[in-house]
Amino acid sequence: MKYLIVGLGNVGAEYEDTRHNIGFLVMDKLAQDYDATFKDGRLGFTTEFKHKGRTFCLLKPTTYMNLSGRAVQYWLNKHNIKAENLLVVLDDLNLEFGTLRMRGKGSDGGHNGLKNINQVLGNNKYARLRFGIGNNFGKGKQVNYVLGEWTEAENEKLPELINRAASMCTSFGTIGLQFTMSQFNK
Repeated sequence: MKYLIVGLGNVGAEYEDTRHNIGFLVMDKLAQDYDATFKDGRLGFTTEFKHKGRTFCLLKPTTYMNLSGRAVQYWLNKHNIKAENLLVVLDDLNLEFGTLRMRGKGSDGGHNGLKNINQVLGNNKYARLRFGIGNNFGKGKQVNYVLGEWTEAENEKLPELINRAASMCTSFGTIGLQFTMSQFNK
């Protein structure tokens, strides 16, 4: 059984430690935990590992956030993975910092990466793991906040949260969506 786990983010040193790149950070943690190395592939950095009889294909799209759907569709097709075995990890302004919420489908919630994936796939019936980044910004400052670096207080809590998010990704592939949601969603 194969799973495609996609971490959304933007490529480039200027985006590396920003809130919008939490998907990339979770993919990096999974790769580190399973001694997997990312390779520069078509439309993204990819790697894979085996865990409990399942193959996890990790993807960090290089298409930039707003065009993530192209990369997702390409790698789903390349690995012949069904949409029910797709999990997208992304930042979410609508959740308090540190809130991790997995869902089996849903709206894009104003997230341009999800919006593009929905358009390209033609539906929103795939799992997503939303990583709350909060919305502590003034009017008209959303872009600066999302593309801003973590605060010192957030940085202290980030490793534990990234570990939890990575565990949710492997749980999705091993015990399934419903049990993962029951066990991890708070």
